Amino acid sequence: MTSSDDPTKPKPSGGRCPICGKPTAHAVRPFCSSRCADIDLGRWVAGAYVITSESDADEDGDEAIAKELGSLEHGEGPDEEP
Repeated sequence: MTSSDDPTKPKPSGGRCPICGKPTAHAVRPFCSSRCADIDLGRWVAGAYVITSESDADEDGDEAIAKELGSLEHGEGPDEEP
């Protein structure tokens, strides 16, 4: 029996691990091991992965509409009376 026939060794499934660059294993894809998967999870929890944007605008556009109406400039919200 050769080392490639060892059933306990994870078999590569194509691609490279995004953490260390080793070939990926099917059981923990897209990683090569559970260790690299845990490292990635820790990075997510710590906030290391951030999507940046060019604008600080409100996603649904409410802020822009409120500014056009002038309600934010006066400190008034939609539920408050002038």
